[in-house]
Amino acid sequence: MMQNVHLAPETDEDDLYSGYNDYNPIYDIEELENDAAFQQAVRTSHGRRPPITAKISSTAVTRPIATGYGSKTSLSSSMGRPMTGAIQDGVTRPMTAVRAAGFTKAALRGSAFDPLGQSRGPAPPLEAKKKDSPEEKIKQLEKEVNELVEESCIASSCGDLKLALEKAKDAGRKERVLVRQREQVTSPENINLDLTYSVLFNLASQYSVNEMYAEALNTYQVIVKNKMFSNAGMLKMNMGNIYLKQRNYSKAIKFYRMALDQVPSVNKQMRIKIMQNIGVTFIQAGQYSDAINSYEHIMSMAPNLKAGYNLTICYFAVGDREKMKKAFQKLIAVPLEIDEDKYISPSDDPHTNLVTEAIKNDHLRQMERERKAMAEKYIVTSAKLIAPVIETSFAAGYDWCVEVVKASQYVELANDLEINKAVTYLRQKDYNQAVEIFKMLEKKDSRVKSAAATSLSALYYMGKDFAQASSYADIAVNSDRYNPAALTNKGNTVFANGDCEKAAEFYKEALRNDSSCTEALYNIGLTYEKLNRLDEALDCFLKLHAILQNSAEVLYQIANIYELMENPSQAIEWLMQVVSVVPTDPQVLSKLGELYDHEGDKSQAFQYYYESYRYFPCNIEVIEWLGAYYIDTQFWEKAIQYFERAFLIQPTQVKWQLMVASCFRRSGNYQKALDTYKDTHRKFPENVECLRFLVRLCTDLGLKDAQEYARKLKRLEKMKEIREQQTKRSVKARVYVWNRAKWKEQALRNEYFKYEKGREKQPKHQRRLENKAHKVRQRWQWGLPWQKRRKC
Repeated sequence: MMQNVHLAPETDEDDLYSGYNDYNPIYDIEELENDAAFQQAVRTSHGRRPPITAKISSTAVTRPIATGYGSKTSLSSSMGRPMTGAIQDGVTRPMTAVRAAGFTKAALRGSAFDPLGQSRGPAPPLEAKKKDSPEEKIKQLEKEVNELVEESCIASSCGDLKLALEKAKDAGRKERVLVRQREQVTSPENINLDLTYSVLFNLASQYSVNEMYAEALNTYQVIVKNKMFSNAGMLKMNMGNIYLKQRNYSKAIKFYRMALDQVPSVNKQMRIKIMQNIGVTFIQAGQYSDAINSYEHIMSMAPNLKAGYNLTICYFAVGDREKMKKAFQKLIAVPLEIDEDKYISPSDDPHTNLVTEAIKNDHLRQMERERKAMAEKYIVTSAKLIAPVIETSFAAGYDWCVEVVKASQYVELANDLEINKAVTYLRQKDYNQAVEIFKMLEKKDSRVKSAAATSLSALYYMGKDFAQASSYADIAVNSDRYNPAALTNKGNTVFANGDCEKAAEFYKEALRNDSSCTEALYNIGLTYEKLNRLDEALDCFLKLHAILQNSAEVLYQIANIYELMENPSQAIEWLMQVVSVVPTDPQVLSKLGELYDHEGDKSQAFQYYYESYRYFPCNIEVIEWLGAYYIDTQFWEKAIQYFERAFLIQPTQVKWQLMVASCFRRSGNYQKALDTYKDTHRKFPENVECLRFLVRLCTDLGLKDAQEYARKLKRLEKMKEIREQQTKRSVKARVYVWNRAKWKEQALRNEYFKYEKGREKQPKHQRRLENKAHKVRQRWQWGLPWQKRRKC
């Protein structure tokens, strides 16, 4: 190819533009100041024209001419042609030959040479236009209308919809004033229709964005009904969009079809978009067969990803398995029109490499990536949707989808579908099948291997098999060191083994690879909290709160850290934010009640404890606090209700029955209190405290049962004393046995060290000593003395 290219020579060629700056030096007026002859002519009589005094008369007139040779008489015939500058009859003949050089009739004889007219001074100012003229007012008003329309569009793009609507309304008002003024000055044919169209269209758009649909439809109707506006019929598509937002599907389809009739057949892209809107309207209306017809037409004329995806959804809604498969195949067959090879440098040419690097991340490349990501999302979602229904089982359906994807341009998506298949097994709680799939994916490339190992690590971690979880976490990290999920799992396994410092390092590395990894940031906050580095933990959770604004877990952790830092006011403030996010969480409400109780605000504490009890009436701590609160305020009947509920929750705890009986006794209902004590004694006959209250209450009431209960109480106290003595004796015996074993061990150790020091002198005793030491170790580790010691 280069053999036909001839480069232009650099030398020995004439300049094509030479000679244009050459001119006769006579015309060089810039050097007149340095010209001595010209300046002499200007200063002396050489620069003046001789005066002309002769007048030409009708008869011959003789006039002596003074010369050095005397006077002579001149004839009239000898005068010849009169001079050019001569004055005839008082009129000077114009010098037409020199007028272009700057000489005029008004130039006086003897004046300085001024061919450029510089002595005349500056030119007079231009005549100012009249500002009060109707044309100027119309132009100014038209400019203001255009500026208002532009400001409205800018405000709308910036998100200030209210200001955009106000500007659009102002533009509409001023445009009507402009039309009236123009009608008064000129004919109606001179009205600026383009300006009117832009003002109305912008106003309708702003009404629609501000959800003022009735006003927007009225404005669009004004545009559509005016036949002077060209291509106004296409705005019926906007009207159809408004009806679709209002869920008036019949009118939306009507206006879409009217807009479709207005679009010429040449504009295929616009017609396809309108057809897509018609299909979406049919789907929302539940008319899937009509939507299928629209999308089938689109896929036959100009296939695209959205149409293929929607067609698959429609066939899924209808339940046609074969058509679902065909629609999925059509979706995969849609060309992406992305050339990946152009981003790979084919040679070592530095210029080509520079161009390739420049286009690797430009706007076009970003658009291509977004298009590819959208295609992958549509394909994966469609496969997940139809896989459970196109075959007898979802596994067979996934296998069919994987085979179809492998035979297409989206080969790398097959592994993602396999991972989704495993996740589906997890949702069905079939962990064995999920583990098998993940283990099979370990043999794939590094990205898929890392994802599979990460999932396996998480599964084993949730099963508390930390060894397997750590092993698979190592595999995931080694396969892809920049995988934040793998690093987080590795940190979790290290944290479970108690090495918090090392776990924090893994979490930090995960954050360095992906600063948006919220799991790693949350876990590192918990790690710092466990290490008692509260300030660093608080920083982590505050950063996480900036990312996740309404996360109840993060807000609760912040409140917990403030509580650990002994700042209850801040803890209460953050817990109030948690309540605003999850107002029915009983744990948060009880925590608020506890903090207010520590601060001494009993009324607020009661309010939050009561709310916690209302949402979860089985929390023993909350029930106990509420019962104690009513006892302090001497509302015995209400306290009884809470203690009775506590006894229903913990029927083996005697204290709740005793509290109920105590409340009856304090309220003055002695009979109820006596019956409750008797019932408690029947259920717990060895409870000394219950017998004491029975003896006291029967004595106060003068009942005969007091003596019987007194004898039982005395017998129980004696039995209790005997048990205590036996316990003391057993403890002493165990201590004695333990001490004796300890003394024996110490003696054997001393003997061992004795022979250890003298083994060189007495080598024959070394074997016997080792056997004794071994027996001592066995007795100490597995024998009776060690068990006795452990029980002590």
